[in-house]
Amino acid sequence: MMFGPPDADSPNTAQSMRWRIKRHTNDELRQRFVDMTVPQAGALGVTLPDPLLRWNADRGHYDFGPVDWDEFKQVVAGHGACNAQRIAHRRAAHEGGAWVREAAAAYAARKAREGGADPPAKPVDGTSTRL
Repeated sequence: MMFGPPDADSPNTAQSMRWRIKRHTNDELRQRFVDMTVPQAGALGVTLPDPLLRWNADRGHYDFGPVDWDEFKQVVAGHGACNAQRIAHRRAAHEGGAWVREAAAAYAARKAREGGADPPAKPVDGTSTRL
């Protein structure tokens, strides 16, 4: 589902390719991703949920089923099957990291009261840090 809509439905692919903003089309990137990922999944013992996924020796690439773009749009809009769980994990991680943010703010406030921040670290190789 990644890499944007099919090339036939992508309003920007042709121009982006002409201007060399993109080096590969959405369809090419999707195919390359599948070709790299399927062997990795196999090595890990993971079964990919596409009944049409097959190696095509004539093309030298994997064939795969059509992408459900309606499902993709729903997931991107925040209505995916795991969206509530993902948001809950993000909130928990943010709340769990509050102590780090508070400690950093307290340290910065203490340094400011003491007359300034720590001097910048010197590079190990002796080069200048200035641009």
